[in-house]
Amino acid sequence: MQLIYWLIAVLLSAGAAFWVYRTDKKRAVPYPWLTSLLRGLTVFFTLVLVLVPTLLITKNTIEKPIVVLLQDNSRSVSVTLGNDSAQYRKNVESLMQRLSDKYKVVQWGFGGTIQTDSIFGFKQPATDISAALTGVQEYYGLQNLGAVIVASDGRFNQGINPIYQQLALHSPVYTVAIGDSSEQKDIRISQAYANKTVTLNSSFELRADVVARLCKGYANAAVLKDGDNLLSTSPIEINSAHFDRSVSFTIKAEKAGIHHYTLTLPVAEGEKNVQNNRKDIFVEVVDEKKNILIASASPHPDVNAIKDALAGLENYRVTVCTPDNFPASLTPYNVIILHGLPSVRNDISAQLLAARKPTWYILTSQTNIPALNQLRDITSTNVMPAPPHDVLGAYNTSFNTFTLPQQIQSVTDKMPPLGVSTGNLNPSPGASSLFTQRAGAGNMQAPLWLLQQGNVPMAMLAGEGIWRWRLYEFKNFNTHNVVDECIRQTVSFLSVNNHEKPFSVGMPKYVWRDQEPISMRAYLLNANNEQINTPDAKITITDSAGRRHDFSFERSGNSYSLNIGIWAGGNYTYAAQTIFNGKTYNTSGSFVVETMPVELMEQGADYPLLYGLAQKYNGAFVPAPAVAALYDSITRNNNIKPMIQANTESVPFVDRKWYFFLILLIAVTEWLLRKYWMAQ
Repeated sequence: MQLIYWLIAVLLSAGAAFWVYRTDKKRAVPYPWLTSLLRGLTVFFTLVLVLVPTLLITKNTIEKPIVVLLQDNSRSVSVTLGNDSAQYRKNVESLMQRLSDKYKVVQWGFGGTIQTDSIFGFKQPATDISAALTGVQEYYGLQNLGAVIVASDGRFNQGINPIYQQLALHSPVYTVAIGDSSEQKDIRISQAYANKTVTLNSSFELRADVVARLCKGYANAAVLKDGDNLLSTSPIEINSAHFDRSVSFTIKAEKAGIHHYTLTLPVAEGEKNVQNNRKDIFVEVVDEKKNILIASASPHPDVNAIKDALAGLENYRVTVCTPDNFPASLTPYNVIILHGLPSVRNDISAQLLAARKPTWYILTSQTNIPALNQLRDITSTNVMPAPPHDVLGAYNTSFNTFTLPQQIQSVTDKMPPLGVSTGNLNPSPGASSLFTQRAGAGNMQAPLWLLQQGNVPMAMLAGEGIWRWRLYEFKNFNTHNVVDECIRQTVSFLSVNNHEKPFSVGMPKYVWRDQEPISMRAYLLNANNEQINTPDAKITITDSAGRRHDFSFERSGNSYSLNIGIWAGGNYTYAAQTIFNGKTYNTSGSFVVETMPVELMEQGADYPLLYGLAQKYNGAFVPAPAVAALYDSITRNNNIKPMIQANTESVPFVDRKWYFFLILLIAVTEWLLRKYWMAQ
């Protein structure tokens, strides 16, 4: 279209110049071509200003390829490098300096999280290679990403295996193997299993997996203690270079409270890594059973799945009902699980509001959404209606309300979709999502399975079909452990966080790692059972050595909150106090901080993983001493080349003052010439 306007301007200005030329020639103007030229230019520039107010200018810029260095900054790399860390850092920095002449170099450190500074500190307490690669794709995937360099020992303990990770990453990945790939003599406790909560005077099993490498001839016994008291031993004899078996202990819960069990393995002769020979297990012994009510709008396999997941737990007494035999009173129950309730045919909202019990809402096609939203006073969540659709669940890696099995990411990636009959869930700011929706780009962060702390804790699952999750987990992994733990921990969260006292202190969990900040909340109820935080609330935390630490709660909403930061491993007790209407309220409890050297559980480099990662993304694999060789590999890769970026810029004439002065100058020049010639 602009071409037509330019053509019109040229034709009209040429016509004006021709008309002036003929007129001035008849008037015997000395130089008629000059006045006609000036008149034509005046008309042309004026028409351009009117017809083409903006000028489109295309500029080409050369965009250098981006080379991203992902440096493993975890504790295990420091142990692996030892005294060679300074030389390794010098070699990597030299490589990056050489690459910066031809490429745009970006350096990230990663462990459990990504950092952009101090990437050679080697202090992060965990390693998540898959999250680091995902971060590169999200930040630079749509730019001219030339190559990714992953420098690591290949030992990951968070996230999924990067070999099986599905990424739209089209750039080559070069891997640098840090450490020795040869096996080291080591015996370790890879995992321990026990019920989180057991009933007083009941017997329960504690089980652990023992893995050994190059320990043939080892003959000793695993030792289980409760504090300083020896409980039991289990003999272990190793007759092969590669050993993997489980040991189990049967324990009787004889005393209520939190029990700190330690399972240790004697050190093998010549074993260097002894950090993984010990495992801490924490079990809470309660002196009463929790009554769980599972009520469904109609018979459904989800109900059986939840019931089976809770089966065998001594501290739960489970009752299943339908609307036909729904109890007249909810007072006897500690936790209520509602599947499809309240429904259109069975609106139990009044009973729920009156009981104010911890409730798990599982939303189905029978759920009455308007009735559910009327419960916002106790759910703190608004549910948007939507047509029925299938939604895949995505595990929220930042979820920390309670601890789940390490393989939860790999298990949930294979789960089928849930049938969802609602739209987005809008919870209060204090809620945390165990799973988010993965139905589309617009729903990536929409909650699917969320938990809400408070005086009346609440959980909500936005879809039905959790029974399929148990079947698929058994099909792919021959166990229901992960899905069952999600169910059990949700019920445990609701039962443990039930505040029935006027003043109470709650924690997301009572077992913390020594690398994560500890948080707690306090709740104060008035005579109408309404949460308030008018008076000040204080708390005193005492460690195992008897040292006292005093804190004051901060007001948050209508409750109290406190973050006391990171604490050293050990057992701690707390005593909180507040004064309201002249009456003093006290509450106490305990928690445990365990030392979990996850990075030291395995040592040595995983060459097969790093080699496989390089092959998957068409890169190259080199050991750390040969890191300089990557310069030739990257520079000789013809697929890594600059990109010409074309940028079109609109230049408005109206903003250019010189343009107006140019028109004025030409017009004034013509006028002065005419005046001069006419005066002669």
